[in-house]
Amino acid sequence: MNKLYIRLNSFDKILNFIKVADNLTYDIELTSGYYVVDGKSLLGIFALDLSDEIEVSIVGDKQKTNYCPKELERFLV
Repeated sequence: MNKLYIRLNSFDKILNFIKVADNLTYDIELTSGYYVVDGKSLLGIFALDLSDEIEVSIVGDKQKTNYCPKELERFLV
C-alpha cells in the first residue's frame, strides 16, 4: 500500500478528485484521524475533516515504492 497526502479544500477539488479516482482501476482509501473512507465516495469524503491534509492509500496492482498516479499529482500537498 502506498500513501500520499492531499488537500481537498474546495467543492471543485472534491468533485475533480472523485472523477479522477473513479477512472482508476484500483482502490483508493482516504484517512483523516480515525476515519477511513472510500476515495470514490462523495459522502465518504464529506465525512472527513477537510481543513487538514488527507492521507491517500492506493491499494492494488500498482504497489510500487513512491508510486503516484499522474492523475493524482495535482492534488498532492
